[in-house]
Formats: sequence, structure tokens, C-alpha cells
Amino acid sequence: MGTFNVTIEVAAGSEGPFETFDARVDADVTFTRVPSTILHRLGVEPTERRRFLTANGKSVERDVGWAVIRIDEEESTTLTVFGEGDGDPVLGMLTLTTLGLQADAVQQRLVPALAYLPGIVLAPDLGGSVTATGTPKGYGS
Repeated sequence: MGTFNVTIEVAAGSEGPFETFDARVDADVTFTRVPSTILHRLGVEPTERRRFLTANGKSVERDVGWAVIRIDEEESTTLTVFGEGDGDPVLGMLTLTTLGLQADAVQQRLVPALAYLPGIVLAPDLGGSVTATGTPKGYGS
């Protein structure tokens, strides 16, 4: 999938303060990564260290902690990786999912996501609200 940039806001809590910057959208990455310098400045505290596999196959450990991510009107608390130094921020799949968004790589923008629950499909309508459309084909009995 291709990548593109969007403007995000990040804070330690929903009351802020928020810091705004561009992040690369990469739906092939699980977690959002924000430079540790920004997270520390905002007061986001690491809650644990986790092991990750890099694109070149190297195993690394990084701090992770809970940060509030806001994109337009959508806001969610999400597990965020403390990036080394001032590396480029990356918006990952976990954050996109919790915000109810997905990447449209062709149009290079974020769009409302289609969410699947057992027995229910929630589909965004053109007005931006969500409507129940029934059970997905082949799902359930």
C-alpha cells in the first residue's frame, strides 16, 4: 500500500495541550510512532517496553505509552510507540481502527471505516453517520 501524510494532534490527555504535526499514514504498521521528544514534552509517560520487528527484520525494543490522538473531529486514546530521537511520526493501523478511519491510498486521504461486528455490519453513509446494514455475506449462520 502507498503511504501519504495527514495532520494529527497528540496530547497526554484529552484536556491537552495538543501538539500538531504531520504523520505518515502506513496501514501496514500496527502502532502509531511519535518521536520520543514530542511525547516527553507533552507529558506522555512510557508504561512498558515492547519488542518490535523492523522492516529489515531486526528485532528492537521500544517504550510504549498511552497518548490521545486527534484527527479532525475524531479523538481516541491509543497505545503509541516512543520513536527514537526526532524520527518521522507514523500513523498505524491500531490508531486508525480506534478512530474509525481507514486509508484510501488512491485518493491519499483518510475515510470513515467499515466496521464489522458479529451479526452486524456498520457502514458509513454519505452524510457521515453510521447505518446498520445486516450480516456480512458468509459471516455467521
